[in-house]
Amino acid sequence: MATMEQALHLVQLLEAELIQRSRDITIHNNFYRGDHPLKFASDEFAKFHGDRYKDFSDNWTQVVADSPVERMTVTGFQASEETDADKELWKVWQVNGLDADSQLGFLGSVVNARSFVLVWGDPNDPDIPVVTFEDPSQCVIAYEPGSRRQRRAALKRWQDGNEDFATLYLSDEVWKFARPRLAGDGDKSMQMLDVDEALKRWQPREMGHEPNPQPNPMGVVPMVELPNKPALAADPISDVGGVIAMQNAINLLWAQLFTASDYASFPQRVILGAELPSIPKLNEKGEVVGKQPVDLAKFAVDRVMMFNDKDARIGEWQAANLLMYTGLIEVAVGHLAAQTRTPQHYLVGKMANLAEGALLAAETGLVKRVEEKQTWSGQGLRETARLIALARGEKEKAQALRSGRVLWKDAESRSHAQLADALLKLKQLGFPFKWLALRYGLTPTEVADVMMLRMEELEADPVTELTRQLGGGPSTVGNEAPGLDDAPDEGEEPAA
Repeated sequence: MATMEQALHLVQLLEAELIQRSRDITIHNNFYRGDHPLKFASDEFAKFHGDRYKDFSDNWTQVVADSPVERMTVTGFQASEETDADKELWKVWQVNGLDADSQLGFLGSVVNARSFVLVWGDPNDPDIPVVTFEDPSQCVIAYEPGSRRQRRAALKRWQDGNEDFATLYLSDEVWKFARPRLAGDGDKSMQMLDVDEALKRWQPREMGHEPNPQPNPMGVVPMVELPNKPALAADPISDVGGVIAMQNAINLLWAQLFTASDYASFPQRVILGAELPSIPKLNEKGEVVGKQPVDLAKFAVDRVMMFNDKDARIGEWQAANLLMYTGLIEVAVGHLAAQTRTPQHYLVGKMANLAEGALLAAETGLVKRVEEKQTWSGQGLRETARLIALARGEKEKAQALRSGRVLWKDAESRSHAQLADALLKLKQLGFPFKWLALRYGLTPTEVADVMMLRMEELEADPVTELTRQLGGGPSTVGNEAPGLDDAPDEGEEPAA
C-alpha cells in the first residue's frame, strides 16, 4: 500500500506527463476539426490576406483519420481453447454501449496517438462492470521500469465546474483527490499568491461513506492503453501528426489561388498613348470654368470609354493561369494519400469505370493499415476483456483471456455477390458453416441466431432439406445437423 506522500508524488509525476502531452493533443484535435492556421505564407501575404483566410481550410486530416476507424469494428471476444465467442463478455460490451464508444476510442487513438479503456466494478450490478473509453488528454499510465506492458499506476484527471479532480489507480488501491480551480493571478499580493499556491495542491476528496483510499479487488491497474503506431523506445505516433505539414501547404495553395482569382483571373486592358478623359466643370450659373477628370469607376461600370487622341491604342494583360494552382493541389493531395495509405478516390473524388478487382487493389494499403491498427488495439482490448472477467470475479476466465483473441469485422470491402461466391467455393472445399457465417460479417451472436433458425427449418421440413442436398444444392443447415454431414460418421454406411 502507498502512503499519502507516495500517492501525491505519483499524481504530480503523471500530471506533469499529461501537461507535456496536452500541446500536441490540442494541435491534433484542432487539425482534425479543420482549425488550421495559415502557414508557409510570406510576411507580406500574411499581412494583407491572413485574416481573410483564417476561417478557411481544405480539411483532409479528417478523411485520413476517419478512413481506418470506419473499418474497425469489434464483433466479440474468444478465450483461449474456446471455439465460440464469450457471450457474457459481449453482453458487458453491449450494455456499456461500446459499439459506439469504441469508435470514439479508436478515433482518439488515431488522432492523438493513444486512447485508454477503464474498467471498474459496479456495486449495483456485479455482473456488468462499467467499461469506458477515455480521452488521452485526461489519462496517463505509468509502466514498470523496462516494461511496455506491466502497468505500475494510472491517473485520470478532469475538471468539473470550479474544481479539478484526479483518481490514481494502483494495483491494490485507488486514491481520489480534488483541488479548486483558481482564476488568473492578476494583481494579487504575495500573501494571496501564497494562499493560492497552497490551495492548488491536491487534497484527498471527501467520499462520504466510501473509504479513501479504497481497495482495488481486481489486483491490477484497471486502465489499459490503446496505442497507435507504437515504437520500441519512443512514444506512439498520431496519424494526424504526419499530415499537418502537407495540410498547411494545401491550405496556402488554396489561399493563393483565391487571391489570384480575385485579382488576376480576368484579362486586364490598358490604354496607351492617350490622356485621361475629362469633362467640363460648370459653376452655379452653368458656365464652363474648367475641366475635371472622368471617374474611372464609371467606365468600369458602363464598360464604355472614349478617347480623341489619334495615337491611342489598347493593350491587354493576360489572365492568371489558375490551373497551375489546382495541379499543385492535386499533386499535394496525391502525396498525402501515398504517405497515409489512404485510397486516392477517398480524397480526389475522381472515379473511373474500374473493375471491382481494381478498386480492391486500390484499397489494399488502407486494408493493411486497418489490420495493423487491429493488431495494436487488439492487445489492449484483450487485456480489457481480462479486466472485465476480473471485475466479475472470474479468475479462471481472466487467465484464459490472457491468450485469447479479439474478433474483428473483416477490414476489406467487397460486394455481396463477390463475397457470396467466394464463401460458396469455400463451402465446397469443406469449410464449416459457422466459420463461413463469421467471414460473411455476422457477429457471433447473429451466427448463433442463424444456426437456431437453420435447425428450426430442418425440423419443420426435413424432406425439402434432404432433397436439396441430393440435388447438389447448398445445404440450409449446419454440419451439426444429424445425418446431413457431407461425410458419413465412423461406422456408418455411405449413402447410395
